[in-house]
Amino acid sequence: MIVGRLSTWRERFHEPPWPQVFAFLEALPATAEDGYTHLQGDDVFARVMSYDTRGPDEGVLESHRRYIDVQSSLIGAEGIDWFPRESLEIRQAYDEENDVEFYHRPELVPGHVDVYPGTYAVLYPEDAHMAQQIVGEKIESIKKVVVKVRLDLVSRH
Repeated sequence: MIVGRLSTWRERFHEPPWPQVFAFLEALPATAEDGYTHLQGDDVFARVMSYDTRGPDEGVLESHRRYIDVQSSLIGAEGIDWFPRESLEIRQAYDEENDVEFYHRPELVPGHVDVYPGTYAVLYPEDAHMAQQIVGEKIESIKKVVVKVRLDLVSRH
């Protein structure tokens, strides 16, 4: 998982399709409507969604194989719990059509980040994650965006 501020993405991401992804995130208004936007067909697309945060007992722990997630908040904040995929017990086998595998959530959380407007988290296939987590003590209504980037478009060096 890579975490950063949108204002500094240029320090880390240089090769396509990253400039397109982050330019989209920087320009996306908090008033964006929920739904999908295709930036590069099915290779790079975004989904804006609104929901209430929740506790860890209600969350879904997942990973993907074909796509990288770039998650950012537009309104409000959410926590993302991080787990190394290879350490987890599968709850629901990989669904190729939806590019998702689900896991049982362990007691110990090896990594956690709170994502606020102006920040992002990049989650690779090895990064199992449970988003939608409550930040602080109260449930909050948030609006976020997830940009999906097909893994084979990205060099990993």
